[in-house]
Amino acid sequence: MRFGANYTPTRGWFHHWLDFDLDAVRADLDSIAALGLDHIRVFPLWPLFQPNRTLIRPRAVEQLVRLADAAAERGLDVNVDGLQGHLSSFDFLPAWTRTWHRRNIFTDPEVLAGQEEYLRTLAAALADRPNFLGMTLGNEINQFSDGPHPDPDRITDEQAAAWLTRMLAACERGAPGRMHLHAAYDAAWYRDGHPFTPAQAARLGAVTAVHSWVFNGTAQRHGPTGSATEQHAAYLVELSKAWAEDPHRPVWLQEVGAPAPHIPEEGAARFTEATVAAALDCPDLWGVTWWCSHDVARSLADFPELEYGLGLLRDDRTVKPAGRTIAALVEEYRGRAHRPPVRSTALVVDAGDATAAPRRSVCAPGGPVFEAWAELAAQGARPALVLSELANDTAHLTARGITEVRTPDEVGPARRPSPSVPHRRSTS
Repeated sequence: MRFGANYTPTRGWFHHWLDFDLDAVRADLDSIAALGLDHIRVFPLWPLFQPNRTLIRPRAVEQLVRLADAAAERGLDVNVDGLQGHLSSFDFLPAWTRTWHRRNIFTDPEVLAGQEEYLRTLAAALADRPNFLGMTLGNEINQFSDGPHPDPDRITDEQAAAWLTRMLAACERGAPGRMHLHAAYDAAWYRDGHPFTPAQAARLGAVTAVHSWVFNGTAQRHGPTGSATEQHAAYLVELSKAWAEDPHRPVWLQEVGAPAPHIPEEGAARFTEATVAAALDCPDLWGVTWWCSHDVARSLADFPELEYGLGLLRDDRTVKPAGRTIAALVEEYRGRAHRPPVRSTALVVDAGDATAAPRRSVCAPGGPVFEAWAELAAQGARPALVLSELANDTAHLTARGITEVRTPDEVGPARRPSPSVPHRRSTS
């Protein structure tokens, strides 16, 4: 099992690339490694690294390599997100894609060529580093393609698939054989009509990434200690497997955190332990990467309130209760084979056409699939999920160890029904 953190620098947040201080980075990485973690996910800011379509700043790329080397000195592997893109409610898009130069970042030929070269360049710069895991295309870049973004670049699901395929190929050209992937916020799984789809998430790239945030209606419906809340990450892991063509495709819980006030500060350690334990009960889990390493400094303005306190460590690098919990879990699970029992009972997911999933909101908090799964989890069951198209496919069920298939109607309502909460965009 792999345990890591999304690295949020203590000095200047992700703006630290403007005043890159390797000593400060080393101190941050020391505090991360002291928790026993084995990897970090890092975030270049796209406009700073590629301020012009034909200019990828060599000095910025060199700084990224120096950060990766500093991580290696501390036994930390590195995954790099390329197109940032979007972080903690702020958008970071280069000027050559906005306003007077407004072009669709998913379809414009010149923008696509620029993105390809940027991703290839970053991957190639790190290709010879043993601790380089691979590239993630960007952080939840799907949010630029649809509402509730205030100014989306609208595309179809076919165009989204073409963009993902092309950008993953660029990463592969830069660093062949590494673990290159893409990551979406949960609209891909929950929002009807969203152009980034569950099938794309579960079938393109080396692994499936899921980002679990319980302020999306889960904690509001089920409370901070409800089984649906504490097992939301496990639910997304299992939901991804419904669409995976490989029954043992690895799934990376790439982001998960304890957002206040939905998870009260005094309950963060409990939530952390319960969430990670539930995720570890899912077969084929590659690893858990907490959002985030360090709190955002209060001296920085205009973040949503919940963003300031998501770290395992404070911005002075002292360990928080959630950080102590993660360190204890790492100590407990380090070196153990990850072989949880198969989940033999599966709940049927009928989202319409499996490729486009036009009715995927049945899987969202308040939807019949989600609430039936939550009820089974509250009863102590370990449910899997299977597409309706495969519910009678004996070979598929056997490959996954599924011996019982149930529909949401056969389960009944979840334990804490309440009015549905509108879908919310992910925090990170």
